[in-house]
Amino acid sequence: MIEVDADGVVEFTQALVRIPSTNDPARGRCERPAAELVEARMREWGWDPVVYEAAPGRPNVVAVVEGGGGPGPTLMFEGHTDVVTEGDLSSWTVDPFGGEIRDGKLWGRGSADMKSGLAATLYATRALQLAGTFPGRVKVCALADEEGLMLGAHHFVSSGLASDVDGAIVAEPEAGEICAVAKGALRLRVDLTGRMAHGAMPQHGRNPIAAAGTLLTGLRSLQEELQRRHPAHEHLGEVYVTPTVLRAGSEEQVNVIPAVASVFVDVRTVPGADHKEIADRVAALARAEGISVEVSVLVDRPPVDVPRSDPVVAALAAAHRAVTGEEPVYGGVPGTTDGTVLTHWGGVPSVVYGPGGKWIAHQADEFVEVAEIVRCTRVFAEAARRFLNGDY
Repeated sequence: MIEVDADGVVEFTQALVRIPSTNDPARGRCERPAAELVEARMREWGWDPVVYEAAPGRPNVVAVVEGGGGPGPTLMFEGHTDVVTEGDLSSWTVDPFGGEIRDGKLWGRGSADMKSGLAATLYATRALQLAGTFPGRVKVCALADEEGLMLGAHHFVSSGLASDVDGAIVAEPEAGEICAVAKGALRLRVDLTGRMAHGAMPQHGRNPIAAAGTLLTGLRSLQEELQRRHPAHEHLGEVYVTPTVLRAGSEEQVNVIPAVASVFVDVRTVPGADHKEIADRVAALARAEGISVEVSVLVDRPPVDVPRSDPVVAALAAAHRAVTGEEPVYGGVPGTTDGTVLTHWGGVPSVVYGPGGKWIAHQADEFVEVAEIVRCTRVFAEAARRFLNGDY
């Protein structure tokens, strides 16, 4: 088994957690300090990372570690440097950016999601490198903006950096589950435009709120239809069509029929569901006499469904078995990750696996088990060895 620097990966996770790398320009916060720490550690090891600006002030850091063992595949390890806000500090019992270790747990915002996973990918690759030559190469990537629009992953793909990648391991917290499937996300904005009028004379207007009500009722029926056509997935559950935001009118003028109403819809899909068809159906449901309809696609992230037989999944499963002595447990990602972008737009088979609980992300008192950080680092190193050598 490949030896890993257990103390080093835990200390590096602490250092990352102590950087409040939220995307919050108003408070002077961004991913750059975390990216700079990653870049510096890579350079300490003699790697030659390249920094790409995914957006102003929001860097991707990419290092390619050649194995020196001749031709072979390219494995990508991926993590993101941004974290969500800490929220209401009164909800925390620890410093959200303290990186404290207590009771065998490392506490703080991003400890699970996903600075421990990012640290594990770096230290696993370094351990593999120190263990000797290997065929092919490992591309270690710390990307920006996963918690937002995934600008980092989209920039990575659009820049052609995914074109030579044969498989990607995304180090999101999954509590030891191997997740080769992920739910799709489709977010829509429906703008309904009618005609403004006095509330006492509604016959002179065209009320978009009434059309919004019809749409909301139709969304429930659409969800039921989609659930019948696409039965609950073993790991991902049901298709959901959820209205999340409704905007119309003004409480200061309750006697006025507004001209515009907007409905925002969050759709979560399983493999087999067609996002374009769903968007078209939503547009059709919104149509009403005298009301114009515009549907905008805000986010379109199709489901991921990578076969367990794919080399990157098989190598990870074999590594999990070898390191833990346990049979792998397969699961699914309830949301979307950078792996969604890598697979759908980059054509890269991806699998999600990393330290931390699946449901602890974005909560107060976020934590990760210290032992799990080290265990995942060992699994990542072994998975890389097996993938690159074809031993799975």
